[in-house]
Amino acid sequence: MARIDQNDEAVSPVIATVLLLAITVMLSGMVFVLMQGALSTTEKAPPQMTVSVRALDNGYHVIRITTLDQTLDPGRISFELSQQGSNLNNSFTGLVNDADVYSVIGSNISFHDRDASYSISAGDYFVIHSEAIGADEGLWTFVLLDQSIQYVLVRVDLPPMTS
Repeated sequence: MARIDQNDEAVSPVIATVLLLAITVMLSGMVFVLMQGALSTTEKAPPQMTVSVRALDNGYHVIRITTLDQTLDPGRISFELSQQGSNLNNSFTGLVNDADVYSVIGSNISFHDRDASYSISAGDYFVIHSEAIGADEGLWTFVLLDQSIQYVLVRVDLPPMTS
């Protein structure tokens, strides 16, 4: 009977440990490289907004948000309506979420949240009772400002009122 020499020896424990450590270091390095982009803090681009403005025959101006690339919190957005070239300090300012502005019908300046989501998005609009506050005469400018980053979202001149 011929005897076949069987080699029951495997990789030595030292080599196995070195291989396991090398695999662990390589995998943790790959995870770090993959997650590095997610861990870095990149600044978000400021919101981009366009509006359309219309003067109505009844003494109102309507400013509709036509495009907006992200929804905004009304609590951090302020507005200013001011008369250009006036020595008098004719201006109206406030936050969009003020109790006398947000979804209030009949106030001098009101914001209407079209989808009732308590956010500013495309399709929402401002109504300005220009005749009541004197913005129907002269050149008036409406500005929306993001207070959290001090960024002007939109600056638009109100068109003259038609009689």
